Amino acid sequence: MTVVALIPARGGSKGIPRKNLRELRGVPLIVHSIRAARAATSVDEVFVSTEDDEIAAVAGSNGATVIRRPPELATDEAQNDAVAVHMLQEVSAAGLDPSVLVLLQPTSPLRSAADIDGCMALFRSSGARSAMTICEVEHHPGKCVRLNGRFIDPYTCERDMEARRQELPTVYRQNGAVYVVGVPDFLERRRFFIPPSVGYTMSRQASIDIDEEIDLQLAELVARSLTL
Repeated sequence: MTVVALIPARGGSKGIPRKNLRELRGVPLIVHSIRAARAATSVDEVFVSTEDDEIAAVAGSNGATVIRRPPELATDEAQNDAVAVHMLQEVSAAGLDPSVLVLLQPTSPLRSAADIDGCMALFRSSGARSAMTICEVEHHPGKCVRLNGRFIDPYTCERDMEARRQELPTVYRQNGAVYVVGVPDFLERRRFFIPPSVGYTMSRQASIDIDEEIDLQLAELVARSLTL
């Protein structure tokens, strides 16, 4: 079983310019993912897909194999499934026949090698067709509402709106840090979530996703506390 990790890292970004090269604890975001992937014992090869020369240079100098993606896969509208299909086509043409694909988004810099290995171990032991990292939600959906004109409707039900937090069931969300899927299943469905799927739980602190400047500042504080 050959396991390949894909780190998609285009040069453009709306929320934070040049986001994938912004530093956390003095290290570019993309390098945190490369280091975690290379340290994971369950990953055989680490690939970075990019159209950007600077990202390619940083990725290559940190031990990742660079896949140059075409411009049409580097737009704001480009989806990770298309990027992954392109990567798998490229590695297949080079003679590699992976059986499992691991997607690692560089915006999850606090995800560790242990998280990758844990998610992979769960995928293998469960017999599931896919796996992903999850974390407990910050705000329970039972406390969310929809706007119906000027009025609000409960997102779930009226009982949840009045319930104490302790009375509500624990709810999780995908945190975007690790996705695992069999390559044949992925190529057939072009999805990272293919049921039956299992979830590997991470802490909310380690699940920080870098989308805005405040996320980077928060991740810096968390990373600093983890190394004290």
